[in-house]
Amino acid sequence: MLLRVIAGKKNLIKSVKHIKTKIMSSGKVLLGVLAGITAGATLGILFAPDKGSKTRKKIADKGNDYAEELKGKFDEFCNVLSEKFEQVTDKTDDLVSKTKKEVENTTA
Repeated sequence: MLLRVIAGKKNLIKSVKHIKTKIMSSGKVLLGVLAGITAGATLGILFAPDKGSKTRKKIADKGNDYAEELKGKFDEFCNVLSEKFEQVTDKTDDLVSKTKKEVENTTA
């Protein structure tokens, strides 16, 4: 019985580590893509043959667009993170309940 409980805890720990790794790599990819888009758009605007005031306005507008997009992506990322946290919490609660039942059955 105790070995099953220990094995369950090890599986839960592996699951949590896997979820954490997956979330971290997704965040890095998203950040890299957004940085590339921002750099490309900024360079494109800077090399465009427009007056300085128009170029500054374009940069400000693009900056606002990217800020809104980044905010949306960040909110989405936070929602996914919250869902994963809830799943891990539920699994942990289930494991604790099962462990308590097995301990009660063993001592009874």
